[in-house]
Amino acid sequence: MKWIYLLFALAAGAMMPVQAGINLRLRGSLGDPVWAAAASFGVGTVVLIVYLLVSRTPVPSLGMASSAPAWAWTGGALGAFFVFASIVLAGQIGATSMMAWLLVGQLVASLALDHYGLVGYQVHAVSWPRVFGVCLLLVGALLVNKY
Repeated sequence: MKWIYLLFALAAGAMMPVQAGINLRLRGSLGDPVWAAAASFGVGTVVLIVYLLVSRTPVPSLGMASSAPAWAWTGGALGAFFVFASIVLAGQIGATSMMAWLLVGQLVASLALDHYGLVGYQVHAVSWPRVFGVCLLLVGALLVNKY
């Protein structure tokens, strides 16, 4: 059953450079990466609201919303930064280099998040094989960037 989640992750990962390219094109039309990111988030928000209405998902109570720690509300800001950054990077370094460096950054941060169990993750101690794997991806990013 875990393989379904791995396939889902692969599909979601494959959509990231597609999204960046689409948003890069939108930037060309709108003239600014922040406007392109805002438009992208606006469309995404509409899609999510339509889904919630169609699926009849109950609205969370104020008590549920207030139970979340303050830092839990920063995800949207981080997502906005990521979309903005991918628009800028896609236009400057291309899809492959952009994704390679984003992946290395994600994995370096993930090592720390897992090791310390930050922001809700279960603790998975840093190990030499995990660090080696991230280092291999770093070497891959360097190669992709050079060639």
